[in-house]
Amino acid sequence: MDAKHIGLFDLAEHRLAWASRRQAVLAQNIANANTPGYKPHDVQAFSKQLTNVQPVAPARTQPNHLTGTLAVAVPNEVVDRAHMHSADGNAVSLDEQLVKLAETETTHSFVTSIYRTYLGMFNTALGRTSS
Repeated sequence: MDAKHIGLFDLAEHRLAWASRRQAVLAQNIANANTPGYKPHDVQAFSKQLTNVQPVAPARTQPNHLTGTLAVAVPNEVVDRAHMHSADGNAVSLDEQLVKLAETETTHSFVTSIYRTYLGMFNTALGRTSS
């Protein structure tokens, strides 16, 4: 069984790659916190990368089941920090960057946990046990 042909694993791999890229960008922002004129960067929100993906509707296996609802996407808010420059023109807020870094680490841990759980379920279904 190739994990690349399973949508969940492919999505998890893309999300982990996104988290790695974001962590590198945020680390660069933190490293340049004292560089005069430096503007902080961030990667595009992961939800924007999923714009071509069709939402999955819940399956109704019984006529009494509710149809369910699809989540409504909330637009990503971009904060313009141009007016918050320090005297040297640097717009990096260490607090903001560290919060984003913590969010990225939480995302990475969550996706890794889901990936590991699904692999365990597949191994159980295939009769394999981990010792």
